[in-house]
Amino acid sequence: MEKWLFSACHGNVICNGLIGGLFITLLNTLGAIIVLLIGRVPQKFMDASLGFAAGVMLAASFTSLIIPGMEYGGVVPVLIGILLGAIFIDLLDHLIPHMHFIIGPEGVKDRELLKKIKAVWLFILAITIHNMPEGLAVGVGFGSGDLSKAIPLMIAIGIQNIPEGLAVSLAAMNAGLGKRFYATWVGIRAGLVEIPLALLGAWAVYAVKPLLPYAMGFAAGAMIYVISDEIVPETHRTGHERLATFGLIFGLVIMLYLDVVLG
Repeated sequence: MEKWLFSACHGNVICNGLIGGLFITLLNTLGAIIVLLIGRVPQKFMDASLGFAAGVMLAASFTSLIIPGMEYGGVVPVLIGILLGAIFIDLLDHLIPHMHFIIGPEGVKDRELLKKIKAVWLFILAITIHNMPEGLAVGVGFGSGDLSKAIPLMIAIGIQNIPEGLAVSLAAMNAGLGKRFYATWVGIRAGLVEIPLALLGAWAVYAVKPLLPYAMGFAAGAMIYVISDEIVPETHRTGHERLATFGLIFGLVIMLYLDVVLG
């Protein structure tokens, strides 16, 4: 993959980051359009799939971000980055109005404002906050210049984007936000944020090399926050905790395998 997919970039890390962002967004789109081909998906399957996505993100946080970041710049910058990444997503979660279809609206106390914002946009904002760390992580990975770590990270995030894209479209359709085509567009639109964030991540660490260990920790901290605060609670609310847990373990195993084989 490294030879043909990134050959046109001639080693330019920002170009590589763009390809990485496009790749993971494409797989998110693939997941979103699956809703056009199938009917309702059992909730247990979705919980297991999202657990798989969490496992991939958890392993990738360590194998492709935290450990390489420590090797590059030491422990302290990465730990600072982890804390900053978690705090940043937590602030977004509390300050930006958005909605989860199981736990309801978050990030807004003004009920009049909530009424003025269409439910579909509240939902898209929720998924956008969720997807931001993934795009940023891929961009930071390529910004490091180490394709042996960046490519497995890109593939892993892309794979877990498929069930995520499907989950978004299904949730939008089940919540009455439109028919299948519109629900598919909701799923696609929510994943588009990963492209500019991949570019931003690649540019930031390329432009300011000393930022790399901080940026790697930041992306990892943001993803770990999303796993603990969003994915795990959502998949454990419907009585399928065991399936979601085994899905997480399977995703972690797959990511570790990819890291060894492609790294």
